[in-house]
Amino acid sequence: MRVSIFITCLADQLYPEVGESVARLLHRYGCEVDFPEMQTCCGQPAFNSGYQDETREVARVMIRAFENSDYVVSPSGSCTGMMHHYYPMLFADEPEWKLKAEQLVEKTYEFSQFLVNVLGVTDLGAKYDIKATYHPSCHATRLLGVKEEPGKLLSNVKGLELIDLPKKEDCCGFGGTFAVKMADMSEAMVCEKAGHVCSTGAEVLLGTDMGCLMNIGGRLNKDNKPIRVMHLAQLLEEGVKNDESGR
Repeated sequence: MRVSIFITCLADQLYPEVGESVARLLHRYGCEVDFPEMQTCCGQPAFNSGYQDETREVARVMIRAFENSDYVVSPSGSCTGMMHHYYPMLFADEPEWKLKAEQLVEKTYEFSQFLVNVLGVTDLGAKYDIKATYHPSCHATRLLGVKEEPGKLLSNVKGLELIDLPKKEDCCGFGGTFAVKMADMSEAMVCEKAGHVCSTGAEVLLGTDMGCLMNIGGRLNKDNKPIRVMHLAQLLEEGVKNDESGR
């Protein structure tokens, strides 16, 4: 199958290694992976700020970019959720574009969702001797319903000690433009989240969305807490390498 990676702004600009991990893992399971260079932002920052006309133009670009893809896979529940829930609505008065938006939605998946529900993969043969905790992002769980998939993948990583994160369902305070518009509230939320992460004694914080991980990781770094933040795809890819090398 031909799978196109939707990299997202954060991964493209700040965490390209996450996209590389996604590409390598998809290739490992027989996917023909490509990267449409026409792709851009999903439009969520503009949409959340009330600029629907501008968001609509961005959405048109994204629809064209992935028009010929069999599947679209993204390392972000937030950006994938934007497409799923708001693209068809944006074109409610344009039947042709609404249909195209719905077709994009039907073939677009968050990374763990695609591995488990489309490829049927739950055990990658990964090995990682480390103590970790997992933060479930709001948009992935609440907009996309991605709840069990990351856990299924992590439960099969040999050597991984996964510690439950206290009040894991609470938002980290990022929320894209929310962190800018409501900075004081956002800071209070991420401080609380970072405290819960530290209370687990974990060496690594895992997640499926780099927006959340960037926010929490920034707080941990500011507090001089030596806890590494990793996208799920990174841990799985490194874990596969560890198993293959016998580490």
